Amino acid sequence: MLIDTHSHIDFSDFKKDFQQVLDKAAKNRVKFIIDPGVDLISSQNAIKLTEKYPQIFAAVGLHPNSSKEWNLGDFDRFLQLAQHNRVVAVGEIGLDYYRDRAPQDLQKDIFHQQLEIATIVDKPVIIHTRESINDALDILEIWLSNKKSKKTGVLHSFSGDYDQAKRAIDLGFKLGISGPVTFKNAQNLRNMLCRLSLDNIIVETDAPFLTPHPYRGKRNEPAYVMYVAEKLAEVFGVAPVTVHEKTTQNAKQLFG
Repeated sequence: MLIDTHSHIDFSDFKKDFQQVLDKAAKNRVKFIIDPGVDLISSQNAIKLTEKYPQIFAAVGLHPNSSKEWNLGDFDRFLQLAQHNRVVAVGEIGLDYYRDRAPQDLQKDIFHQQLEIATIVDKPVIIHTRESINDALDILEIWLSNKKSKKTGVLHSFSGDYDQAKRAIDLGFKLGISGPVTFKNAQNLRNMLCRLSLDNIIVETDAPFLTPHPYRGKRNEPAYVMYVAEKLAEVFGVAPVTVHEKTTQNAKQLFG
């Protein structure tokens, strides 16, 4: 079986055929799906889905590109959501210097506040980084050094180099691998991954984005996480079932 550890299935992209998407995922052995929020509304919607569909779990958080939307009282609002028993992580949170939709200092402040929420509820974090991995790791290292719990998290859709991957792993983080690993121009990513261990990998789609080959250019969906797993099997020189079993074990260990 597989776990899609990052899929925005609460988005309107799935409104017309939501049940078919879930059915297709089940046929492709996707047992569980984690739906991470990107703002307050999507976090609430993700929780609503978990209350209706037992195969869906949620994460709650404010995406760094939306940092300007953080309002007085949002700390308490997200804290309350994070305590829901179907919420398995705080995320998608982090830093994004590529889009530059919010000042970096503001992004860091909101990032720190949401890490504090994760500390209070004692749940892992789902980290978004884009052209910001080193700064994010600096913050995460300080965060981990100041808390008693060993709960860590995942660097979502990891695209960094070997040294950054090793640093994240040494901190106890998993690397979330998604559709780009299947792209023809992603040989550097594949070369980096083969130097690591499957013990540190979980699989995800980031649906409806980052659609893997052979469906690149079309809407992504949880069923397509199987193509990520198949490519990882090639990268590590193992049978696909080994990737299924190991990444599922890793996800269960991380998210409980």
